Order: sequence, then C-alpha cells, then structure tokens
Amino acid sequence: MSDLFKVEPAAPLAEALRPRTLDEVIGQPHLLGPGKPLRLAFESGKPHSMILWGPPGVGKTTLARLTAHAFDCEFIALSAVFSGVKDIRAAMEQAERNLAMGKRTILFVDEIHRFNKSQQDALLPYAESGLVTLIGATTENPSFEVNSALLSRSQVYVLQPLGDDDLRRLLDRARATELAHLDFDEAAVDTLIGYADGDARRFLNLLEQTGTAAGASGTTRITAEFVQNALTLNARRFDKGGDNFYDQISALHKSVRGSNPDAALYWLTRMLDGGADPRYLSRRIVRMAWEDIGLADPRAMQLANDAASTYERLGSPEGELALAQAVIYMAVAAKSNAGYKAYNQARAFVRQDKSREVPVHLRNAPTKLMKELGYGHEYRYAHDEPNAYAAGETYLPDGMPEPGWYQPVPRGLEIKIGEKLAFLRKLDEEAGKK
Repeated sequence: MSDLFKVEPAAPLAEALRPRTLDEVIGQPHLLGPGKPLRLAFESGKPHSMILWGPPGVGKTTLARLTAHAFDCEFIALSAVFSGVKDIRAAMEQAERNLAMGKRTILFVDEIHRFNKSQQDALLPYAESGLVTLIGATTENPSFEVNSALLSRSQVYVLQPLGDDDLRRLLDRARATELAHLDFDEAAVDTLIGYADGDARRFLNLLEQTGTAAGASGTTRITAEFVQNALTLNARRFDKGGDNFYDQISALHKSVRGSNPDAALYWLTRMLDGGADPRYLSRRIVRMAWEDIGLADPRAMQLANDAASTYERLGSPEGELALAQAVIYMAVAAKSNAGYKAYNQARAFVRQDKSREVPVHLRNAPTKLMKELGYGHEYRYAHDEPNAYAAGETYLPDGMPEPGWYQPVPRGLEIKIGEKLAFLRKLDEEAGKK
C-alpha cells in the first residue's frame, strides 16, 4: 500500500543529469570515441573486469552503471570506505542468486584502493570464476594501491578531468532543464568552471547552489560577482597523500630545476591553495637547493633554510612569502647536480665494496703504542705545505684508484671550484714527476 503522505525528495542536479546512455556521457573521448577502447568494449557484447582510474567527478560510477545496463546485468555497488569482507560475501551470495535466475552481476567497488590486501584477496576468486564482473573505481594509482593479482585480471582505464568545453556542454544540458530561467554571463561561467576544477559533480553542485541562491534573492541574472558571493567553496582537487599531491610536488621540483620561476610559483601556490603543509614544502625546497643547485650557488641553501625558519616564526600567510621568494631565487640560480651525483656514486660504491683499511699515515695516534705502530707516521700537514696543499699525498685506502666522482659543472661558483681542482691536480702531477 503506497503512502499518500510520503514526499519523495528531489534528486540533486548531479543525479538528475546522470547519463542514461553511453552517448550522453560528456568527456573521455580517448576512451569513448569511435574505435576507442571503452566504446569497443561496450560494442563487444561481453563485459570484462576493469579498474577505472581518475580524479573525482569524471564519470567512474556512471560508466559502471552504464556497463550493467548495456549488458543487462544486475548491479551491486560497494563502497570500500564502509564495506568489509562480510559485505563482499553478502554481495557474492546475491550474485549466486542472480546467476540461478539467469542474470549476470556487475560488482562495482567504489574507492577500491581503500580495501586492504585481505579484502582485495577476497574478491579475487569470484572475479576469477566469472561469478561477478568486477569494476573498481579509484582516484589513486592502481599499480600502487591494487594488488597485482586483481590488476592482472582487469583492464585499467585512465579517466581525465573534464575540460572547459565539456563543462560548458554540461551547463547547456542543465540550462535546458533545471536552470532554464537563469541567465549566466560569460564571466560567471568562467568562474564556475574554474571553481569546478574539472569535476563534473562539483560543477553541477555549484550550479545547483547558484540556482538556490538566485531563487532566494529573486535574481535571474548570474554574474561572476554573484557566484563568488553565493558559493561556499571547497579546496581544489588535491589529495594530501595521493598521486595528485606527488604529481604537483614533482612539477614544482622540475620547474625549479628547469629554471622557470613562473611555473615554480604556480605549483607552489597551487599546493598551498590545496592545503599542503607549508612545513613539508619547506623541507622539499631545502632538498631542491642541495640536489639541483648545490655548490654552483651555496646562497640558495642558505635562502631555503632561512625561508623555512621564517615560516616557522611567522606562519601563514606571511611566512609563505618567504617560501615563494626562495623558490624564485632557486629557479633563477645556477644549477649543478654534481654534488648530488658524487654522493650517490660514492654511496653505491661503498655499499658493494669491501671494507678497506684506513691508510696508516691517516690514522689517529693518541697513544704511545699507536705511534710505535706507525699510526700517523709521515702524515703531511697541509697547512705547512705550499698553497696549503700536500701535493701528491693520498687520502683514499691503499690500492683504491681515484674515482673522480665529483665533477664540477661550468656554472656559477663551480666554475671557480673546477679551476681550483684542476690546479691541484696539476700540482699532484708535478709532485709525481719529482
């Protein structure tokens, strides 16, 4: 018996506009265009297990539902945030009942990267036997977060954020139904697209918030100023522990290394805007100074450390200016990875080499016995030699050739360092001829 007094809640705009067919999906032309992988998979007539990898709001859940519809399968959805092995077993029991009635089952696991290894292992035999076709959705790199057994049995499809033109098409679709009474000027559309950050769900939620605010204020003309005043904005697409985080810090580091101050500033401010811990950024900036600038401009190390100290003292937002200026300086500074390479080569050598003895003339001799054993004998005190350099002296273990790990680059201060080392090598050669 129906409840005459029960009022069904209106579906959110994002749900109301969810595509009902593959042709209604906006975006992902590299997967859904004619002759492209997912389009061909739909046309094949046979579903297969897959992992849909991409940022939020790009259609992962929609594609999973469309797969079930296209192949006339029952659809079971689990969220890895709330589900465990017990829920997996219950889903499999339902899949067995579906099979008994002649129905195949699509098992959709949202945020599959949040399942631990044992939970992922629990899915494996059912996907392997064909009881279910597994579709996993993840915002994290599946090669790190999904176990190899599941990966080997699934096709991975990479979904991209929606472009500006995609979001404009989505706006047109919304205005044809729910928002037909509103007039958006071009600046307002650009503002909404910028806030959406390639996320269709967020874009539609922002449109819905804008429509609600317009209704409350009695306006139909939507301007950029109205949008900015009406919306409660969340942080941009940014995961402090995920791929997006590490991609952005990588872009910052490479922009500094590539001597592009504007790009370095862009990625720094993107990360700060997204909620990255400035102390973490401080540590990475210091690392960049040592790794990519080194002795070509030692002032970069000092500036990076000073910027970190300034942030500790002032906090946000004042301390962020110090980080920004350190990044600018480092981007325009002379670059050298000679010290970084030399250290890595030395470390690799020591790890695989035998334990060589310290040469007797370099050993410490604090006791009479040690002196009698020759410790420190014939050691040449560099300050007593011409140019404060003991030409021809050896400092490596006996029998170990000069490795030549540190090779100064012809940039910045390392030009002078290279010239000095060449001069000292010349003194060694002359000493060897005597």
